[in-house]
Amino acid sequence: MRSAPKPRLILASASPRRAEILRDAGFEFEVRPSAVDESLRPGETPTAHVERLAREKARAGASGISGPAVVIGADTVVVSGREIMGKPASRKDARRMLRLLSGKTHRVLTGVAVLHLRPGRRLARGGKHRRSELQADVEATDVTFAPLGKWEIEAYVASGEPDDKAGAYAVQGRGGRFVTRIEGCYFNVVGLPLPRLYHMLLEIGFQEGVSKHKRRPELPGRRKKN
Repeated sequence: MRSAPKPRLILASASPRRAEILRDAGFEFEVRPSAVDESLRPGETPTAHVERLAREKARAGASGISGPAVVIGADTVVVSGREIMGKPASRKDARRMLRLLSGKTHRVLTGVAVLHLRPGRRLARGGKHRRSELQADVEATDVTFAPLGKWEIEAYVASGEPDDKAGAYAVQGRGGRFVTRIEGCYFNVVGLPLPRLYHMLLEIGFQEGVSKHKRRPELPGRRKKN
């Protein structure tokens, strides 16, 4: 009897940081960027926002693909006080964000979704899979910034690094010099909570030798889904 083919692993994101995390962790994957409307819905909490977008990105990345495949969707925001910070709209906006983060502790939230496409099933554009085939979770990390001088903010913004980063900084780049404390998953701040994602992949049996019916111990802080 022929064994079932190993599912393709697909990253539904154009982020080079997420791709680098997966690559450095030894995963073989394809990149298939997905575009969705990232607008915040009325009354939507930051946690619900990133989880919804992760699900939508996974579905968008899976459009038209025949299984077997596993599609990863992710979305990251920075939350400071009551403000949800995505990518800055301009360099002026980046300066404003950095001033808000200066000398304070903020929270980084990443929603991550894993869509398991089974053999012979295709996700049509706009289509949906059964709930059992899509799982999503949210990772939270607290990050503390040192107080920043005006010249530090100006020099950092001028470097261009904040332009396409949630919260206008990259912890793995020049922005890391401003971070005095991280409580939680470092990879989450970069944009993809690797331990959480790995656990989710194990749960669906993606790794060789792992039964899809054998559940792994839950990670601390995991929110159960119905």
